[in-house]
Amino acid sequence: MVAFIYSFPHIVKVSPEEKSSGSLSWKNLELATRALHHDGLVVLENAISHAKLDFLNQKMVQDALKLQSAGENSPYNYNKGNIQQDPPMILEFFDKEIFLNPLATQVTSSVLGPRPRLSFMSGNSALPPTLDSPPQAQPTHSDADFVHPSSPFALVVNVPLIDMTPENGSTEVWLGTHVVGKEAQEGEHGERASGRIKSEFLEKRREERPPSQPVVKKGSIVVRDLRLWHGGMPNYTGDVRVMLAMIHFAPWYRNAMQINFAEELGPGLESFGRDLQVQGKLMPEKDILDKYLKGAYGNAYDFNQQERLDVVF
Repeated sequence: MVAFIYSFPHIVKVSPEEKSSGSLSWKNLELATRALHHDGLVVLENAISHAKLDFLNQKMVQDALKLQSAGENSPYNYNKGNIQQDPPMILEFFDKEIFLNPLATQVTSSVLGPRPRLSFMSGNSALPPTLDSPPQAQPTHSDADFVHPSSPFALVVNVPLIDMTPENGSTEVWLGTHVVGKEAQEGEHGERASGRIKSEFLEKRREERPPSQPVVKKGSIVVRDLRLWHGGMPNYTGDVRVMLAMIHFAPWYRNAMQINFAEELGPGLESFGRDLQVQGKLMPEKDILDKYLKGAYGNAYDFNQQERLDVVF
């Protein structure tokens, strides 16, 4: 029982006052920061209004079913039950509380340094099973599928649009594995299943601290170290489970990816630059709607730096 409890993420309960002000108390910020350093993951509960999530979820579920219908041509990660899905970055569906949440930025800034860089925005959807795609788990993997710094350099901000449970595909996480390097991985960057964790590392880690598949309540924000071992799990329900994924990189980390935003969002993004550097480009809304479901996915993205710094510390 001790190991069972120890394997689950720490939950920071956001108060109504903290949510309204967009700022965590010193105590809760400390709890979140310590959890990220120790576990590589923390959950901020009660951070986002449910009505805002519901509105976006309706659109993204429609899009997910459209992508699922593409079969082999769908943007799946490891198996067809887990697809990568971008949200439409247009004025109608954009809400700062979801995509530029100040509580999330406060936490990532505490770990990565002031004004981290936001240069990736997408989502991971667990799809209901079909005859063509029976329930199947992703292999345990790390998204940092390259030689990377041993210090924190990237934090993934996940926002589930509904409750996440073991029944609908809550992500399995291996807390504390963010300190393990690329030596634990097999497969090279660019391969569809790169970043897989070798079986001998999994067996040893399972004895020390087994993984968990936590329940994450709707309205929560999950902040995860990019290096952490994890895996998408099967969705046994009849409902699509969408989880947004934004990545905050350290201000010193040289990754030049950009996010496509509709032109109408420009002023709002610029005003937020005092806390978060948004690396994006603006384009007509029509172009966004034409392209957002046809973007890169999985290991087509490169989270590495533009060039390696060949210095050993």
